[in-house]
Amino acid sequence: MTQTLPGKAPRPVHDRRWPLLLLLLAVCYAVAALGGVAASDAGSTYLSLDRPAWAPPSWLFGPVWTVLYAAMAVSAWLVLRRRPLPESRSELVLWSAQLAFNLAWTPLFFAAGQYGLAFLDICLLLAALGTTMLLFRRSSPAAALLLVPYALWVLYAAALNLALWQLNT
Repeated sequence: MTQTLPGKAPRPVHDRRWPLLLLLLAVCYAVAALGGVAASDAGSTYLSLDRPAWAPPSWLFGPVWTVLYAAMAVSAWLVLRRRPLPESRSELVLWSAQLAFNLAWTPLFFAAGQYGLAFLDICLLLAALGTTMLLFRRSSPAAALLLVPYALWVLYAAALNLALWQLNT
C-alpha cells in the first residue's frame, strides 16, 4: 500500500525506517539504564555534596534525561532518514562518541567520585556534541535543533560538575 502526497512520489505507508527509530531509542535508553546502574546511589551522593545555590533538585534529573535521550535518538534517526548509513558514517561516529562520553560521566562522577575526570569527560562530551550538531545540520537542520536542549543541559551540567568539584575537594 502506498500513499501519494501532492507533488511527491508514492511512498510506502509502513515505512521501514520506523524499526530504526526503535533501535536508536533502545540504544539511548540502554545508555540511560547503564548510567542508572552506575549511579544506583546517586540521589544520596548528590544530596551529601556541598552544592551551589543554583543546583537543581535531584528529582529533576530523571525526567529531563528521559526527554533528552528520546531527542538524541530522533535526531540520529532524522539524519539516517535523509542519508543511508554509509553516507552518514562520520555523523554517526560522532553521535556514538558523544553517547559514549555521556555514558562514561555517571560512573566517573558518582561511582568513582572522580569529579575532575568527570569534568574532563563532560568537556569532551560537549566537543563531540557540538561537532555532531554541526554535521547533523548539513543533513537535517531539524536533527541539529533537536540536540540544542541536550547541549544546553550538558553545558549546565558541566558548570554544575565544575562547581561541585571545587566545593567538594
